[in-house]
Amino acid sequence: MQGVLDIRQLTRSFREGERVHRVLDGLDAYVGAGETVAIMGRSGSGKSTLLNLISGIDRADSGTVHIGGREVTALGEPERTLFRRLHIGFVYQFFNLIPTLDVAENVRLVLELNGVRGAAARARSLAALTSVGLAARAASSIDALSGGEQQRVAIARALVHEPALLLADEPTGNLDEESSREVLAVLLSLSRERGATLLIVTHDEALAQSAGRVLELREGRLHQRPKAAGR
Repeated sequence: MQGVLDIRQLTRSFREGERVHRVLDGLDAYVGAGETVAIMGRSGSGKSTLLNLISGIDRADSGTVHIGGREVTALGEPERTLFRRLHIGFVYQFFNLIPTLDVAENVRLVLELNGVRGAAARARSLAALTSVGLAARAASSIDALSGGEQQRVAIARALVHEPALLLADEPTGNLDEESSREVLAVLLSLSRERGATLLIVTHDEALAQSAGRVLELREGRLHQRPKAAGR
């Protein structure tokens, strides 16, 4: 299987007073193209830190992260920002939408930052909103949407530039049960339809069991978890 994400011997430590806390300790991972992988683990185990290192938001102490054959850990900060903008989509627990922009403008912003503007950007953002069932809300303000609708806008924004890798950090963690089911269905369906590789950090067992593989982050490393029967 061709790999989209290849992590080797990744380490990251943080200083807490006089103590150095090693969050990631020689972590290895390999995710193939089109895979959906869930990462679970207790609070503070380093799940969000791992996503920040994969995306280049943070820098590792040592080790390598390759995405699509490109070594992200070897890039400087401006290069990592550009790489993330072009090749990675991110869905956050708290949506991270811009309230001063309407729904379509939030989605279109990613394209405009990548140099796609005008009619082409408008058409692609509307197509992305259509795919999440929100074309009719394109001109709505963000504050007029429910939590589930805001997260669907965030998914459209994360996928509109057709990234190879989609990272989701607790994507249903701020939603009620019904909205969680709707958002999960949209997220999984669209990532599979578009062939994106999806890495989900979650505490939600049902969400994790919907993934192709489940990994648990403990003691700084990833360990394979068995899936529930029938999943």
